[in-house]
Order: sequence, then structure tokens, then C-alpha cells
Amino acid sequence: MSQKSNINIQIELDEEKMPEIIEWNAPDGGVDGMQKAKGMLLGLWDGEEKSALRIDLWTKKMMVDEMNDFFYQTFLGMADTYLRATRNQELATELKEFGKSFHKKASAALEKENNQGN
Repeated sequence: MSQKSNINIQIELDEEKMPEIIEWNAPDGGVDGMQKAKGMLLGLWDGEEKSALRIDLWTKKMMVDEMNDFFYQTFLGMADTYLRATRNQELATELKEFGKSFHKKASAALEKENNQGN
């Protein structure tokens, strides 16, 4: 007998249809109450079309430094997932190194921008 599980995502939009509040829960995964998030990246694979589908949302409250950290942590998570799925240590390590390089460059660019604004 198959079992179903739900992950619920609710997006509250402002008058310009921009995300104002992102909330989610996963009752079957131990997350019962609605949890707030400033951003989300949802990727789905369509096996028939052989294409990726994405929903990328973030609120106006998400700061650039948070977006930099979000992408950095996403790259590291993707590397871990890729390693579990393929057992290709070399490419997983390469993706982690890219993530570290990305974060270093993104942080430097933000610092430069902040210093120019002062």
C-alpha cells in the first residue's frame, strides 16, 4: 500500500503580486506549524519532457547578504544530494568548491558596494 505525504507552501502577495510572506509546513516530516521563510527555490524534474521546472520566490525583506548565503548553502546541499544520487565524489567536490568561490566573490562584491555607498 502506498503512502502519501504533503508539503504545504503558502505565499501571501502584496498589491503588486510580489511575495510578502512565504510560509510552509511538512506535517509528515515533523514540521506541523507554519514556518516562515524569506526565500525558496523549488526544482521539479519532468521526466517525460526531460526538463527542469522551477519556482523561485523571495520576499522584499530578504537582504542581499541573505541571498548570497542562501545560494551558497543551496550549492553545498546540491553537492550532497548529487553525491548521494550518483556517488560521483569528484563532481560533488567541484560543486562545493564552486559554491565556496561564489560565496567569496558575492561577499566581496557586496562589501565593495556597501563601501561605495558610504
